Amino acid sequence: MTYQEQLDKERIPRHVAIIMDGNGRWAKARGLERSAGHAKGVEAVRKLLEDSVSLGIRYVTIYTFSTENWNRPIEEVNTLMQLLFDNIEEESFRRNQARLHVIGDTGRIPPSVMDKLNRCIENTRHFDRLHVIVALSYSSRWEITEAVRKISLKVANGELKADEISEETVTGALTTYFLPDPELLIRTGGEIRLSNFLLWQSAYTELYFCDTYWPDFDLEELCKAIYFYQHRERRFGLTGDQVEESTNE
Repeated sequence: MTYQEQLDKERIPRHVAIIMDGNGRWAKARGLERSAGHAKGVEAVRKLLEDSVSLGIRYVTIYTFSTENWNRPIEEVNTLMQLLFDNIEEESFRRNQARLHVIGDTGRIPPSVMDKLNRCIENTRHFDRLHVIVALSYSSRWEITEAVRKISLKVANGELKADEISEETVTGALTTYFLPDPELLIRTGGEIRLSNFLLWQSAYTELYFCDTYWPDFDLEELCKAIYFYQHRERRFGLTGDQVEESTNE
């Protein structure tokens, strides 16, 4: 029996975040250039949109390019930016009735890429079946630092008192203010760390790590991760008995 067949269709996570790792190693294992791995990874993203819609996931946040990735060899950075430009396909979003969002320090993105992204954002804003959030030139520490600056400015301008700052204040100042926190965060490629991704938002997120390289991450792998999620007891600081009592009420 496949993992897809074993899923409880009533307990699909609303928001899944993914660290898409292993493109370069996938290529190296096949004697190919790293760029070939990134190109294959783009195909996996296209399939992810279709699979997310078929499973009923509402929000998918994908870690596309981190602020630290700017430190990679310039040739690889240029290749990644060109791949991004070449593969912004509105048709994919229309077919899946998916809306595109971008979060991150986008001032560093080449204008040609941002222009194309902004057109796609505008032309998909009326879709609501799936929300695809692309974390581009993103890091959680950058995001939290920016949130602190916004809040500090409000305090300095007398719009907010220091003792009024709450968790909700911080959440509302983040780039993800319009999103529910992810219930499930997946990292492919065998690494077991968050790598500066959605640190605030993932406080109570279930974390799933697998050895599969991103280009090979398919529907069954996604269902395996969700199956793992469905067998976790989500306590949010409560005891197991308390969770069971609230479930039975």
